[in-house]
Amino acid sequence: MKSFRFLLIFLLSSWAVQAQELLTSISISTEQLQLDQQRGGSQVYAELQRTMQEFMNGRRWSSDNFSPEEKIKLNINLLLTKSSAQGDIEATARVQVLRPVFGTSFETVLLNLVDKNFNFKYQLGTPITYNDNSFSDNLSSLMAFYAYLGLTYSYDSFGPRGGEPFVQKLNNLTNLAQNSGSGWGVISDVRSRMGVSENLINQNLQPMRDVYYDYHRLYLDKMSENPDATRKGILEILKQIRQINTLRPGAASIRVFFDAKSEEIISLLDEALPAERQQAFTYLSTLDPIRTEAYRRLLK
Repeated sequence: MKSFRFLLIFLLSSWAVQAQELLTSISISTEQLQLDQQRGGSQVYAELQRTMQEFMNGRRWSSDNFSPEEKIKLNINLLLTKSSAQGDIEATARVQVLRPVFGTSFETVLLNLVDKNFNFKYQLGTPITYNDNSFSDNLSSLMAFYAYLGLTYSYDSFGPRGGEPFVQKLNNLTNLAQNSGSGWGVISDVRSRMGVSENLINQNLQPMRDVYYDYHRLYLDKMSENPDATRKGILEILKQIRQINTLRPGAASIRVFFDAKSEEIISLLDEALPAERQQAFTYLSTLDPIRTEAYRRLLK
């Protein structure tokens, strides 16, 4: 409880302790590579993992200061699917961002994204350098994108639209990368980086950022004090999302929310009244139809 209060203060103000914001863990799997690529590249992949992790954890991404226990947990798991002798690498990335829940030992998932176009170039001894105002290469922009995205959603979950400074950085980053890099997609593709970034600045979709604050600070953080009120609050959140969905059906920000929260919502509503679970199923199966079968567990 004490640690959580300190974290909230950090995110709303600045302490004198000098420390970076992220606690990033990078893992790299070569299971899908051909044997010759695995053998020849083992040293490259080990250095790549270390270099990526040091870049994320060693860089200051904001003007705020964090002590070690308040750092934002960011996990990036890379599954390499292609690797050439020239250093061209194709991969699928799973990106998760975690946040503590007040009054518990539980961590909630803020982001749970799969990026099927995590493609870049890397060779032994190559440092990762990044500048907010220019495009250097795909790898540095990919890392910066997920750093700023994680900070956006984390800050938004602690204060109303608290991640605004990072939203602006994301918008600039994706505009630069789209013109110079590859795999960034288009705004209309809800699973592309461009689609996710655009939704964060789209005025019609700003209420989805408020959803992150309401869900976490008004309801989830109070679960241990009043679980019944939290369950009712989750239903209110789903009503809010239903209204947002009428403006932009199936928007990227809505998809991002349910990719992270679907299993958690099912668990939170497990002990809700039958009428509440039925209402939740109606909302969820409409808003997130690809998981309809999973949501049927609410109808037990």
